[in-house]
Amino acid sequence: MRRTSVTPTGREVTFGDDEVVVSKTDPKGVITYANDVFLRVSGYAEHELIGQPHNIIRHPDFPRGVFKLLWDTLEAKQEIFAYVKNMTKSGDTYWVLAHVTPSLDASGRIVGHHSWRRRPEPAAVREVEGVYDVMRAEEARHTRTIEAAEASLALVGRVLAERGLSYDEFVWDLIARTTSLTR
Repeated sequence: MRRTSVTPTGREVTFGDDEVVVSKTDPKGVITYANDVFLRVSGYAEHELIGQPHNIIRHPDFPRGVFKLLWDTLEAKQEIFAYVKNMTKSGDTYWVLAHVTPSLDASGRIVGHHSWRRRPEPAAVREVEGVYDVMRAEEARHTRTIEAAEASLALVGRVLAERGLSYDEFVWDLIARTTSLTR
């Protein structure tokens, strides 16, 4: 069941501070597990998600460059934290602070991925949206998807480097600054 052309509604849904959205995938990103919070927030039934590519929840205006960074990091057998904009089955939006790790077998081969996602602070989402706006604008200048993703990732790398940050440092800086504001 690939997502049919659902149009974003402009509405946002969220979940509780004490809730965690959890999923597991095979090495290619096909969903093998989704917890009850994931099912409720995404609006999909379990049978609609299991066996589907995780990008079934990809929001169409989320920068492809962030997904390239995510996959490059996982393929290097490293974990990544990222702010991600998703879309529900009905077209609503929800933001997550994702922590994605590769799952390795005893020989070190990637056998899947495990993702825990928390509700991000609204101040962090506002700031990350500015960076992602720059990425989307760069992606719009390219006709080929892979070139667009590579170009936007390179651009955001330069923009963040001007601030003296890598993407990881940017995410951790946002977490530190916005969490201290609200807790």
